[in-house]
Amino acid sequence: MSYDDRLKELGLILPAPPKPVANYVPVIRVGDLLFLSGVLPSRDGQLVMTGKLGENLTVQQGVEAARVAALNGLSIIRSEAGLLDRVKRIVKMVGYIASAPGFTDQPQVLNGASDLLVSVFGEAGRHARVAVGAVELPRMAPVEIELIVELYSS
Repeated sequence: MSYDDRLKELGLILPAPPKPVANYVPVIRVGDLLFLSGVLPSRDGQLVMTGKLGENLTVQQGVEAARVAALNGLSIIRSEAGLLDRVKRIVKMVGYIASAPGFTDQPQVLNGASDLLVSVFGEAGRHARVAVGAVELPRMAPVEIELIVELYSS
Protein backbone atom coordinates (compact mmCIF):
# COMPACT_ATOMS: atom_id res chain seq x y z
CA MET A 1 0.00 0.00 0.00
CA SER A 2 1.37 3.43 -0.91
CA TYR A 3 1.74 6.09 1.76
CA ASP A 4 -0.82 8.23 -0.06
CA ASP A 5 -3.25 5.30 0.06
CA ARG A 6 -2.47 4.93 3.76
CA LEU A 7 -3.39 8.59 4.28
CA LYS A 8 -6.73 7.97 2.57
CA GLU A 9 -7.32 4.86 4.67
CA LEU A 10 -6.71 6.98 7.78
CA GLY A 11 -9.15 9.62 6.50
CA LEU A 12 -6.42 12.23 6.23
CA ILE A 13 -6.09 14.87 3.53
CA LEU A 14 -2.87 16.80 3.15
CA PRO A 15 -3.28 20.56 2.90
CA ALA A 16 -1.42 22.71 0.40
CA PRO A 17 2.15 23.24 1.62
CA PRO A 18 2.26 26.25 3.94
CA LYS A 19 4.00 29.31 2.58
CA PRO A 20 6.92 30.83 4.50
CA VAL A 21 6.00 33.80 6.70
CA ALA A 22 9.53 35.26 6.72
CA ASN A 23 12.82 35.08 4.80
CA TYR A 24 13.44 31.32 4.63
CA VAL A 25 12.57 28.29 2.53
CA PRO A 26 10.31 25.49 3.81
CA VAL A 27 12.76 22.70 2.98
CA ILE A 28 16.36 22.14 1.89
CA ARG A 29 17.47 18.95 0.19
CA VAL A 30 21.01 17.71 0.77
CA GLY A 31 21.62 14.46 -1.07
CA ASP A 32 18.89 12.07 0.06
CA LEU A 33 17.99 14.11 3.15
CA LEU A 34 15.27 16.72 3.50
CA PHE A 35 15.63 19.30 6.27
CA LEU A 36 12.29 20.96 6.98
CA SER A 37 12.12 24.40 8.53
CA GLY A 38 9.86 24.88 11.53
CA VAL A 39 6.27 23.93 10.70
CA LEU A 40 3.32 25.45 12.57
CA PRO A 41 -0.19 24.03 13.07
CA SER A 42 -1.96 26.09 10.42
CA ARG A 43 -4.68 25.68 7.83
CA ASP A 44 -5.02 28.08 4.91
CA GLY A 45 -2.37 30.34 6.43
CA GLN A 46 -4.12 30.66 9.81
CA LEU A 47 -3.10 28.95 13.03
CA VAL A 48 -5.67 26.39 14.17
CA MET A 49 -5.14 27.60 17.76
CA THR A 50 -2.88 29.88 19.75
CA GLY A 51 -1.66 29.87 23.31
CA LYS A 52 0.45 27.95 25.77
CA LEU A 53 0.15 24.45 27.08
CA GLY A 54 -0.64 24.40 30.76
CA GLU A 55 -2.05 27.92 30.61
CA ASN A 56 -4.96 28.15 28.19
CA LEU A 57 -4.50 24.91 26.22
CA THR A 58 -4.85 21.30 27.35
CA VAL A 59 -2.52 18.44 26.50
CA GLN A 60 -5.19 17.08 24.12
CA GLN A 61 -5.37 20.43 22.29
CA GLY A 62 -1.57 20.37 22.04
CA VAL A 63 -1.69 16.84 20.63
CA GLU A 64 -4.09 18.06 17.93
CA ALA A 65 -1.87 21.06 17.15
CA ALA A 66 1.16 18.75 16.80
CA ARG A 67 -0.87 16.50 14.49
CA VAL A 68 -1.84 19.43 12.25
CA ALA A 69 1.79 20.59 12.13
CA ALA A 70 2.85 17.07 11.11
CA LEU A 71 0.27 17.03 8.29
CA ASN A 72 1.72 20.32 7.06
CA GLY A 73 5.17 18.75 7.23
CA LEU A 74 4.00 15.80 5.13
CA SER A 75 2.61 18.25 2.60
CA ILE A 76 6.01 19.95 2.33
CA ILE A 77 7.71 16.56 1.97
CA ARG A 78 5.35 15.45 -0.79
CA SER A 79 5.77 18.77 -2.57
CA GLU A 80 9.57 18.46 -2.53
CA ALA A 81 9.86 14.69 -3.16
CA GLY A 82 6.95 14.37 -5.61
CA LEU A 83 5.52 11.34 -3.82
CA LEU A 84 5.41 10.30 -0.19
CA ASP A 85 6.52 6.87 -1.38
CA ARG A 86 9.99 8.36 -1.88
CA VAL A 87 10.28 8.55 1.94
CA LYS A 88 12.69 5.92 3.22
CA ARG A 89 12.62 7.02 6.85
CA ILE A 90 11.65 9.84 9.16
CA VAL A 91 15.03 10.40 10.78
CA LYS A 92 14.44 13.04 13.44
CA MET A 93 11.85 15.43 14.77
CA VAL A 94 12.38 18.40 17.05
CA GLY A 95 9.23 19.76 18.63
CA TYR A 96 8.94 23.10 20.40
CA ILE A 97 5.99 23.37 22.76
CA ALA A 98 4.88 26.79 24.03
CA SER A 99 4.72 26.04 27.74
CA ALA A 100 3.46 27.82 30.83
CA PRO A 101 5.72 27.67 33.90
CA GLY A 102 5.58 24.22 35.46
CA PHE A 103 4.23 22.47 32.33
CA THR A 104 6.25 19.28 31.79
CA ASP A 105 4.13 17.19 29.40
CA GLN A 106 5.94 18.29 26.21
CA PRO A 107 6.62 14.64 25.20
CA GLN A 108 2.90 13.78 25.40
CA VAL A 109 2.03 16.80 23.24
CA LEU A 110 4.63 15.87 20.62
CA ASN A 111 3.18 12.35 20.49
CA GLY A 112 0.44 13.88 18.31
CA ALA A 113 3.01 14.30 15.54
CA SER A 114 4.98 11.13 16.30
CA ASP A 115 1.87 8.92 16.36
CA LEU A 116 0.72 10.38 13.03
CA LEU A 117 4.08 9.68 11.38
CA VAL A 118 4.09 6.07 12.62
CA SER A 119 0.46 5.62 11.50
CA VAL A 120 1.37 6.71 7.98
CA PHE A 121 4.86 5.24 7.54
CA GLY A 122 4.88 2.29 9.97
CA GLU A 123 8.42 1.41 11.12
CA ALA A 124 9.86 3.95 8.66
CA GLY A 125 8.00 6.60 10.66
CA ARG A 126 9.76 5.83 13.95
CA HIS A 127 12.26 8.58 14.57
CA ALA A 128 14.67 10.15 17.02
CA ARG A 129 13.20 13.27 18.61
CA VAL A 130 13.50 16.09 21.07
CA ALA A 131 10.56 17.76 22.84
CA VAL A 132 11.47 21.22 24.08
CA GLY A 133 9.44 23.62 26.20
CA ALA A 134 9.51 27.18 24.85
CA VAL A 135 8.43 30.44 26.44
CA GLU A 136 7.07 31.84 23.15
CA LEU A 137 6.71 30.61 19.56
CA PRO A 138 6.08 32.57 16.36
CA ARG A 139 2.58 34.02 15.97
CA MET A 140 1.64 32.63 19.42
CA ALA A 141 1.65 29.08 18.01
CA PRO A 142 1.38 26.33 20.62
CA VAL A 143 3.65 23.92 18.70
CA GLU A 144 6.36 24.09 16.06
CA ILE A 145 8.05 21.02 14.60
CA GLU A 146 11.04 20.48 12.38
CA LEU A 147 11.85 17.25 10.55
CA ILE A 148 14.77 15.48 8.93
CA VAL A 149 13.63 12.92 6.36
CA GLU A 150 15.62 10.39 4.33
CA LEU A 151 14.47 9.70 0.78
CA TYR A 152 15.21 6.72 -1.42
CA SER A 153 17.95 7.54 -3.91
CA SER A 154 16.62 8.69 -7.22
